[in-house]
Amino acid sequence: MILSDKTILKMLKEKSLVIEPITNVQIQPASVDVRLGNTFSIVEDTPTGIISLSSEIKYKTITAEKYLLLPGQFVLATTMEYFELPNDLTAFVEGRSSLGRMGLFIQNAGWVDPGFRGEITLELFNANRCAIELQCGRRVGQLVFAQMDDSALNPYNGKYQGQKGATGSKVFMDMDNVG
Repeated sequence: MILSDKTILKMLKEKSLVIEPITNVQIQPASVDVRLGNTFSIVEDTPTGIISLSSEIKYKTITAEKYLLLPGQFVLATTMEYFELPNDLTAFVEGRSSLGRMGLFIQNAGWVDPGFRGEITLELFNANRCAIELQCGRRVGQLVFAQMDDSALNPYNGKYQGQKGATGSKVFMDMDNVG
């Protein structure tokens, strides 16, 4: 079941769902708008030009109020908001249609697990032929919350728990890493 604005406001008031900072303008009929934070990370070039799933990836991270996303460029960004989801609630991350129409693709693997705590890292890609100026504090996406039928047996407690800022891939830490 997708949560309504009424239920989201109730959960925020009860603190069973934590979103900080948040304004009433961000609460939509069936979602919460997320705003762009001020940290951006890009993958550093490797000597071989190859990124391996079994090795730690190096990133260059900057803090800025504005970031110029060049055509065809990929950057990690973060939400301004910090989230704490209860063990029986999950969320889908969606981009804003207005920004998608400019060629800005926003993703985070699309999913926030029950029990997650932290800022959400967003993967941004400019599919346009023009650069796009990103500005801290602007609404860039939305979270759609879904109530689960029961609490998770094993709520999220993974490698991104508590993340702050644009957090790079930690795929090299996966248990199925055979490299």
